[in-house]
Amino acid sequence: MNHPVAADAPDAPDLSPTVARRRGLRTGWTTGTCASAAAKAAYVALVSGRRLERVEVALPSGQRVGFPVEWDGDGRAVVVKDAGDDPDCTDGARMTDEVRVGGTGGAHVLHAGEGIGTVTKPGLGLAVGEPAINPVPRRMILAALADAGTEPVDVTVSVPGGEAMAEQTTNGRLGILEGISILGTSGIVRPFSTASYRASVVQQIGVAAAQGARTVVLATGARSEAAAAALYPTLDPVCFIEVGDFTGIALRRAAYAGMRKVVFAGMPGKLAKLAAGEMMTHFQRSDVDTGLLGALAVEAGTPGAVVEAATETATARHFFDVCMLHGCMEPLALLCERARAACLAHAGSIFELEVVLVDYEGSSVLWRAGPEGTASDVCEMADFETPLHGRDTLAAWSSQRGDDRRVGRRPAHPRQGLTGAAGGDGGRGDRPGHP
Repeated sequence: MNHPVAADAPDAPDLSPTVARRRGLRTGWTTGTCASAAAKAAYVALVSGRRLERVEVALPSGQRVGFPVEWDGDGRAVVVKDAGDDPDCTDGARMTDEVRVGGTGGAHVLHAGEGIGTVTKPGLGLAVGEPAINPVPRRMILAALADAGTEPVDVTVSVPGGEAMAEQTTNGRLGILEGISILGTSGIVRPFSTASYRASVVQQIGVAAAQGARTVVLATGARSEAAAAALYPTLDPVCFIEVGDFTGIALRRAAYAGMRKVVFAGMPGKLAKLAAGEMMTHFQRSDVDTGLLGALAVEAGTPGAVVEAATETATARHFFDVCMLHGCMEPLALLCERARAACLAHAGSIFELEVVLVDYEGSSVLWRAGPEGTASDVCEMADFETPLHGRDTLAAWSSQRGDDRRVGRRPAHPRQGLTGAAGGDGGRGDRPGHP
């Protein structure tokens, strides 16, 4: 593949400070940048008959970058997206633009071609029925056209295979149908960018709010989301949001959007970090406070083996396993309550918050702290005769389970699979946001 480079320098765009410390990672270009380059080449071909082999366009920063241009059998300009070393499902996408004389009222008009999604729900900052081309890429495309001439035109942006690419994203949930979105704010894709993940979380909450939703479920990954979906089977899918490590920003955004209830579903490791006040839970940004786990075990009056397990390793998984081995739910219940209190303090305590503890397989809900859902939903998921909700149910739970107090497992909600990327909570291999 030919890799586009800056037109006035041989280097690719600068890496972000964090990524710059990792050797050998290349930056890439957004779908918006590539679409703008293809649009300019197609415009030049329309007005002059020249099929350029390379074209220059401006990034939002003003930097000008150059791209090789191909031409398909229909005479459309093609720029191949190079995402660098970012795990992006649109890497290698053939951004294909066709330009025809037209426009409306003296202005250019953008159309969604094959593989480009169409907006069907409000909340994305784009009108319903419009192509899913976000504001910054729109401006980039219009600026690229202005570089080449002044005649108003119709631009049809396509990407062969885009509909299949979109299946790896949350576009369908956001109401973007039949293809990918054209995205980008800087024009540059930075490897393993957390900025796009964060932006996607914010956007999904905005879409849910625009649909009139007043309850959202924030899950750390696919397995936690599947477990929460079983608790709230009638809740619209748009209300389920994988927040990854961005719990803090998701909580505050939910408060800003006017949500009345938030459900947070996660596994013990994430809840342990939240309970300690760490709202950004990435392993490079925060550690599990094993001292807190030990204190909870002592407060709950658990056996010495459970107390010792809290600090025997640096993970919450070992502590969880020992709790389950000894049939001690009390410290895990306290963990949920501490996490809930910390999350409410972070968000300003302006909505109801329920914290749901999910086991590491994602097949059982072990505890619920805060305003509860329906008892039947809880029992169906966790296989309990009494919903595990609040400390007053501990004694009842113990008597129901007898000596074997470990939670029985049931399959997760059928609408979600439980497998995902290696590690963590089985999150999607790509970012949760659309590409």
